Amino acid sequence: MTIPEKMRAFVLTGHGDMDKLVYHTDWPVPVAGPGEVLIKVHACGLNNTDVNTRTAWYSKGVSGNTTGGAFDTADDEDATWGGAPITFPRIQGADVSGTVVVGPDHLLGKRVLVETWLRDWSDPLNLEKIGYFGSECDGGYAEYVKIDERHAHPVDSELSDAQLATFATSWITAENMLNRAGVGEGDEVLITGASGGVGSALIQLANRRGATTIAMAGKSKHDAVSKFEPHALLDRAPGNLKQALKGVIGQDTVSVVADVVGGSYWPQLIDVLARGGRYTCAGAIAGPMVEMDLRTFYLRDLTFTGATIVPPGVFADLVGYISRGEVKPALAATYPLEQLHEAQQAFIDKKHTGNIVVTMP
Repeated sequence: MTIPEKMRAFVLTGHGDMDKLVYHTDWPVPVAGPGEVLIKVHACGLNNTDVNTRTAWYSKGVSGNTTGGAFDTADDEDATWGGAPITFPRIQGADVSGTVVVGPDHLLGKRVLVETWLRDWSDPLNLEKIGYFGSECDGGYAEYVKIDERHAHPVDSELSDAQLATFATSWITAENMLNRAGVGEGDEVLITGASGGVGSALIQLANRRGATTIAMAGKSKHDAVSKFEPHALLDRAPGNLKQALKGVIGQDTVSVVADVVGGSYWPQLIDVLARGGRYTCAGAIAGPMVEMDLRTFYLRDLTFTGATIVPPGVFADLVGYISRGEVKPALAATYPLEQLHEAQQAFIDKKHTGNIVVTMP
């Protein structure tokens, strides 16, 4: 295959509004070095990290929810997921489905998914040395991307490229949350933001473990969310959460809350945790600032875990689930790459259920 010198790509030029994402038709194609592969990108899923990085929402100077607009109160020095400045220009996009066009024989021509967490392979468990695909290096909102060959995972599946591009970020985030909370058979898992990519993944992955899943989503999305087969469905913010739980599972507490929403409703989530319960969090789309009663925390012997960086092996587990047909993709919509602005706005508006994906020409 002849590799062109130029490609189409969306390039982030700085923190700010959507105009900081600039479309190019003549961006240089990356050159794979020793130990790397070059991947022809077929599809790339959207995720909150892209939006939050562009808008500088991760900055400690920001206390509002994720609106998709730039924050004047942000500090560029801590405006990324890891708290360190990002280098511009940067091609974002972590959820890549594509084909290896340059690389070792065992990967050449294979359809692959890209593992998103970038490791120092001499010290792979050191959290201070870990980066994110599309943040600390160029990602998949382009026709080609290069990556360490250890991050390219062959996938044997009849799913389309767009369907495969729904998995990486959302699903390893969800699996990591469940691992961190030690979810297993017999648990009751209350899932916020269940219509989103992480939420819909949490339902399927917790079901897979034998847990009872209670999904929280706007009533207009209940029909769509029901396709992921939660054991019970609640409104996204019931006035009396304990009473609502009692009505659908026969008890007013749960053993686990898996949260990606946060915001003003957060205290009610903590109040329904049973003694010895676990709270796991990987997002705060309704706002990062919450009110907490420490008495609830220590008197009920609760355990809180944050879930961001995913340990080695989790992504390979996910690829196995996909290859064996144990999980179903949640593809909400596709857009061509040149319509990334429209795709990201639809993602921000949160009227969809599942994941939004851009496809390559």
